[in-house]
Amino acid sequence: MSRAQFEKAVSCFSKAILLQPHQTQFHVDRAEAYLQQCDFQSAALDYRHACSLEPQNEVYPQRLAFIYYLQGQCLYDVGMFLEALESFTKAAELKSTFQPYHMRCLACLTALGQYSDCLRLVSNWLETHGQSADLFTLRARLYHQLNQMILCNHDLRSALRLNPGCPEAHELMKRLKEAAEHSHQAAVEKALMGEFSDALAKINTALEHNPSKANYYLFRGILYRRLKDFTAAVEDLVLAVEFCGVGEESPQGEMKEDSRRLEEDAQTQLVLTYNDFAVQCFSKGLYSEAIVLLNKAIEKKRDNSEMFINRGADYQQAEEMDPDNTTIWLRLSTIHNTLGLHSYNDKKYKEAADRFSVAIKYSPGVVQYYENRAKAYSKVAKMEETKQDTIRVLILDPTNDQVVPLLLSLLPGCSLYDIMSSASAQFVKSKMMAKIQAFQLAVSKESRISRMDLTKDDSQSQTASQASLAEDRPKQELKPVEVDCKLVKRKQQLNQAVKKALHQRKPLHNDGPSLAPVHPVREMPGTQERPYVWRKFGGFGLHC
Repeated sequence: MSRAQFEKAVSCFSKAILLQPHQTQFHVDRAEAYLQQCDFQSAALDYRHACSLEPQNEVYPQRLAFIYYLQGQCLYDVGMFLEALESFTKAAELKSTFQPYHMRCLACLTALGQYSDCLRLVSNWLETHGQSADLFTLRARLYHQLNQMILCNHDLRSALRLNPGCPEAHELMKRLKEAAEHSHQAAVEKALMGEFSDALAKINTALEHNPSKANYYLFRGILYRRLKDFTAAVEDLVLAVEFCGVGEESPQGEMKEDSRRLEEDAQTQLVLTYNDFAVQCFSKGLYSEAIVLLNKAIEKKRDNSEMFINRGADYQQAEEMDPDNTTIWLRLSTIHNTLGLHSYNDKKYKEAADRFSVAIKYSPGVVQYYENRAKAYSKVAKMEETKQDTIRVLILDPTNDQVVPLLLSLLPGCSLYDIMSSASAQFVKSKMMAKIQAFQLAVSKESRISRMDLTKDDSQSQTASQASLAEDRPKQELKPVEVDCKLVKRKQQLNQAVKKALHQRKPLHNDGPSLAPVHPVREMPGTQERPYVWRKFGGFGLHC
């Protein structure tokens, strides 16, 4: 050995071991001779034998671990990563507290593309050896390699909390933010082309790379609203408000201004989302849910009468904001008629009659409201009121067969012609016509001066997308509301209809007509050409 004649040394040590196989030092000396010849396998076998002969000796396992390490490094250098991994693993098992051996295992796994195994290994280190910025950064790199960007971001933030100056963590974080902004710009381009599903996929990628960017949540919330996924839109817009100012690198004053604008934009979009969600609920008959959503919208934005219109329960506030708005009157009349129908079906006849009266107050030319109220009055034994309403129905619609038996039962012995030509009927007619003419005058006046400007555009958020998402802002062209456009023609047909009714008189018994549970859209005479729907608006301009 002293003359570097390692082959002869191995031969001599082998003869000595043959003569005295239990001499530990002979095995150790031969292992060192093998090691000088880079025969790592034979050296390892001799040290393993030495460990079995003297298990209490702590030096031999450490030397054996070093031999495995040298063997693994040589194999790694020639690209035999799997064999190198086996050697490094043996070294790490013998000296588990020595981190470099574990790191060499990780290098082999990385070279083999076994990132999931690497991830398990690093996670185990974090549990057993305690948290450190380097380990978090290492695991973040693995997550990045596995395209698990949310977990990557989380580990980078943990690393920077432990070591704010960690250069590796800062570098990887910078790369993530650049990738996020690239995906954001791609999402904007897709949205501007109307490809909202593709835009959603792109902004999702941006948020995976940078999940604390407020304007990304705002942008995605707008997309969800356009796609009518209102629940997801609300969640994102709330997150946008929460993340305002987080992660910004601009000067303090500029950061506060940007955060304020972002928060205002998010609040505006949140109000619009609540309203659109309420419209959807209303169209499906979920009235209570619609009111709850509109309440939320009004809490966020109390200075817009459009919200109070849709909610209905706040009709007084809406009317106070815009008392001459005939569109509000028509909306309120339909709402109260609907509520009256519900009350009637629940056998709350007095309450139903009151609701129908309010509907008539706001829209005095709708025949169905009078018919509904007449039936409600008959249920509470208000005969005079019932008689007047049936007369009004026949004045507005002489062909109506539903109320004739009820009217004749109230005035037995009188013909329909006598009733309709009586002084009391003429008095009822004159009062009703005066109210209808007043309503028509208000509608005409409003149309001439264009008081309902429903072309408001949504405020476009520059900070949310830098190329704002094209919002739904269809302009509303408000045509004059035609109330009882066939009134004149009906008046001309009145005499002929009365004569016909006298000749084809029906029995006086009542079939017990009841209110049909139909949507008020199908009940409004004279408005079949403009059926009632809730106003859905973009910005704060309504459109029917």
